[in-house]
Amino acid sequence: MKYPMKYVIDFTVWVLLYAFVFFKKWRNRGRAVLLVNTLMYVYLSFVLFFTMMPVITSIPFMLNHPYKPMNLVPFIDVSLRRGDFFRQVGLNIIMTLPFGFLFPLTRDKRAKFGATVFFCFLMSLGIEILQPFFDRSSDITDLITNVIGGALGYGFYVIFKPVIFWVLERLQTG
Repeated sequence: MKYPMKYVIDFTVWVLLYAFVFFKKWRNRGRAVLLVNTLMYVYLSFVLFFTMMPVITSIPFMLNHPYKPMNLVPFIDVSLRRGDFFRQVGLNIIMTLPFGFLFPLTRDKRAKFGATVFFCFLMSLGIEILQPFFDRSSDITDLITNVIGGALGYGFYVIFKPVIFWVLERLQTG
């Protein structure tokens, strides 16, 4: 963290947004909805932290550097033996596992595999398109591995679905 104050500004905005917009709305829908949506909000905040922060203080400088287009050659780092490729792939898959797990829970039992993977793809694509504006690199391999992580997360959701809904029902009535 090069400039901690820049991160504090982003976190402050996220906390205020949660407190004054989302908390009251979700709390009125019950404890289970509040828990699941809060977990998704915290998760998405961490995704932004690791992929794009600082955001707010960087906005005035977004166009002060050339836009580096996305690397569109999948898994080129393997063939060129660049960097710590397997670590990056693993981290990208792990990063979106929670999305695949939590997204169906935020959809009131309506989200199917296709919808979950599609929205995971959209989230990842949005991040990859925006990263160069924040002077970060963008890579098709990240997009592919993020979608794989979302699909695996959905698999965990399916496996643990009976337990999850049992816990959420107890929490709601509790």
